[in-house]
Amino acid sequence: MKEKSFVVVESPAKANTISKFLGPSFVVQASGGHVKDLPRTRLGVEIDQDKFIPQYVIITRKKKNIAKLKKQAKGCTILYLAADSDREGEAICWHLSQILGKGREIKRVLFNEITKEAIQNAFKSPTQLNQQKIDAQQARRILDRIVGYELSPLLWKKVCKGLSAGRVQSVAVRLVVEREKEIEEFKPQEYWELEALLKRRHTQEKIEAKLQKIDNKKAQIKNEKESLNLIERLKKEEFIVSNIKESTKKRNPTPPYITSKLQQEAFNLLRFSTAKTMRIAQQLYEGVELENSASTGLITYMRTDSVRISEQALKSVRSFINEKFGKEFLPEKMRYYKNKARAQAAHEAIRPTSVARSPQSLSSFLDKDQLKLYTLIWNKFVSSQMKPALILTKKIDITAGNCLFGTSVSTVKFLGFLVLYRQQEEQSADVLPEVKIGEALDLLS
Repeated sequence: MKEKSFVVVESPAKANTISKFLGPSFVVQASGGHVKDLPRTRLGVEIDQDKFIPQYVIITRKKKNIAKLKKQAKGCTILYLAADSDREGEAICWHLSQILGKGREIKRVLFNEITKEAIQNAFKSPTQLNQQKIDAQQARRILDRIVGYELSPLLWKKVCKGLSAGRVQSVAVRLVVEREKEIEEFKPQEYWELEALLKRRHTQEKIEAKLQKIDNKKAQIKNEKESLNLIERLKKEEFIVSNIKESTKKRNPTPPYITSKLQQEAFNLLRFSTAKTMRIAQQLYEGVELENSASTGLITYMRTDSVRISEQALKSVRSFINEKFGKEFLPEKMRYYKNKARAQAAHEAIRPTSVARSPQSLSSFLDKDQLKLYTLIWNKFVSSQMKPALILTKKIDITAGNCLFGTSVSTVKFLGFLVLYRQQEEQSADVLPEVKIGEALDLLS
């Protein structure tokens, strides 16, 4: 009889997906997240000069599940710890190794996506627990506890019972308060803007232009009286086209998503809260039932600060762009985006596990919100490897005495990566008349 291995992940959905890829010699179960934490009824951190020693206890609500895990692990000689690859996941694995590791060989498994190939490759090349990540999580948790235990009682005394303070929100509240004080102390200053409605004398075409400069300096009209005086003076001036300039600018695509950018754009474009975005991203990462009833992870790990993309994924998306949109949309070389100084470059950005799974092809398998977020991620990833859009800008300067008016319009000359966003990025319908330098215009209002 072949020996079995015991695999522990965080969630039942993840366990269900992974178990289908590993076969009968692996028992895959879920821990339900953290199994140990600092005690709820006391500080739980021994502070000894420059040392901070956490005193972990098993989480009460997890005791029943831990007993179940111990029972299910009987007869298994190898323990695979397959929690997420971030510091929280590493800490979960560390605590599970203490509870389930006795008498077993312990192996750490890391993967960036939950697909059959990625899972099987990860189990072929297991690694060890990362003590640096474990220490980082402990430091974070200890700071949370120390700050919370020091500040929370003060809040109960000064504000109201039941409030809690933390390492991050306490600092954030201070920043909000300081910003609010700046807003309250701000003294608004009145200013006026002027726009002129002009027309060509022979064609009756109209042009709207905004006052930009007075005596070659930025126009500053401080009150209504100044505005009315200037208007009366301008009525006597002749409006002459003094300059026409056309320029073409590149609008480059942006990198694939990191966690914070995904959260920002999901809020701005979809009105998803941060919690909702991460909950749906977790569902897409852990797996969705597709046409063959197999649960498949649709995106890579959603907690990352890296914009790196694997070479295999880059080749795949370039091939897709070439076939779907044509060579004119494909740059000559792969696009590589630069990570910030402290980004964990070993991680990838958030991307689809297969670019061939377009949002349209998954519309019958995802709910409305899942499809919206997946579309956001898919579009961002594909567009990041496409050619820039070319934007043609035409600007007209109009002089009236010592005043300079200006107007401009931009049109898309080549869609480039904007082809994926054509509904949101329609070409401008505004067209400026074909005026000539030196041409006089009539003031309508």
